[in-house]
Amino acid sequence: MKQPIIGFHTDEEDHWVARLGCGHNQHVRHDPPWQLRPWVTTKSGRESHIGVELDCKKCDRGEPKDHTG
Repeated sequence: MKQPIIGFHTDEEDHWVARLGCGHNQHVRHDPPWQLRPWVTTKSGRESHIGVELDCKKCDRGEPKDHTG
């Protein structure tokens, strides 16, 4: 299910995590050559992706929310 990005934070290993409008979190790593997301490495890049929709597998599975807003 597609859900919009509403913010970002880092996890305990300093990997970027997107906060989704549905209440779930999703990692958005830039880990070449496997995952190419150079936009996540800068504040302006992350800000430019607010509102972009990601496919939320946790919604598809009916998992409980990771955050409340």
